[in-house]
Amino acid sequence: MLKTLRKIASVGIVSEPPPHADPLLRIRSALDEKIRSVLGRALCIRHVDAGSCNGCELEIQAITNPLYNLEGLGIRFVASPRHADLLLVTGPVVANMEMALRRVFDATPNPKLVVAIGDCGCTGGIFGESPACPGSVRACLGKVSNVIPVDVAVPGCPPSPVQILAGILTAVSNAGGAASGR
Repeated sequence: MLKTLRKIASVGIVSEPPPHADPLLRIRSALDEKIRSVLGRALCIRHVDAGSCNGCELEIQAITNPLYNLEGLGIRFVASPRHADLLLVTGPVVANMEMALRRVFDATPNPKLVVAIGDCGCTGGIFGESPACPGSVRACLGKVSNVIPVDVAVPGCPPSPVQILAGILTAVSNAGGAASGR
């Protein structure tokens, strides 16, 4: 023990310099400020599956993991459209989900944002407007904008979590510009 203490005394304190500030922390704080300036609080998202294959849902679930840390950005998912600011809609809209999607849209308070996720939500995907749509007894209505107005479309089959986050942030940024322009 005495030998170790002498070695410490002769060498002195050796440590690495402190790390530089992470630029992502600045982006995160700027994003949080943007969300709060537009909405006045955290961004609340209601996810609606209008007839997808669940590929997009897996990627949406991935944005809630610690790597992307959606909650840390001041964004959270809610169970009721009455508490939502943004609707995240996946899949081609099947005829059986048309009325439910319209009701969710109507129940969401203004100003509401809608983001269509995936090729199916943006264009109808491989199903288009055909009767061969999964989960529907009747025909497929195709893209989400055929049923409700869409603010941002995020293409991809499925889009990556980063693309989904970028779509959400684009919708919030556009809403902030529209709100300040009025």
